[in-house]
Amino acid sequence: MSIKKISSREVYRNPWTSVREDIIERANGQRGIYGVIDKDPASIIIPLEKTDEGEFLYLIEQFRYTVGGRFVEFPQGGWEQADVVPEDLARGELREETGLQAERMTLLSTLQIAYGVMNQKHYVFLAEGLTRGKPDPDAEEHDLEVRRVSVAEFEQMLLDGKIVDNCSVAAWGMYKVWLEHGRPAR
Repeated sequence: MSIKKISSREVYRNPWTSVREDIIERANGQRGIYGVIDKDPASIIIPLEKTDEGEFLYLIEQFRYTVGGRFVEFPQGGWEQADVVPEDLARGELREETGLQAERMTLLSTLQIAYGVMNQKHYVFLAEGLTRGKPDPDAEEHDLEVRRVSVAEFEQMLLDGKIVDNCSVAAWGMYKVWLEHGRPAR
C-alpha cells in the first residue's frame, strides 16, 4: 500500500453515519490526515417495466436536505446495519419507496459511493416483473413522490441535468453496459 494507517479515532457517530480521522503515512514518509465517513451498505434499484407501449422506469422525487432541494432519482437506501442480504435490502427499499414488488431482481454490480471521502457499498439491482402496491416510506421520506417515465424521457432528463444523482447515473450506465454485453450473469 502506498498509504499506511498510523492511528484512527472516531470523531462522530449517529445511527446512520460515523466519521473517523486517520493519521496516515505516505510511501515517501510524509504524514497526513484522512477524514473518512463510514456508512452501512445501501442499494439502488432500476425498476424497469416492459409493456406493449414501451419500456418505463419508476423514479422517486424527494427533498434532499444536504443539498437543499427536490431531486429525481432511482429508489435507493440502506437499513443502518452492516450485515444485510443485498437482494433483501433492494427488495425492501423498492417496496418501501415505491410500493413495487419485483418478480426478478438481478444484481448488476457492487459500487462504492464517493470513495474519496466515504466507505459505503452500493448494490445495483435491476427489478423486473413489477407488481404495484402501496409505498411505506420512512418518516424523512414523507414528501416522496413516485414517477413513472419512459426510458426515452429518463435519458432526456439525464441529458437536461434534471437528474443529478451520481448513483442513478452510474446505475443506468451499468445497466446499459450489462445489456450491451449480452446480460452476463453475476
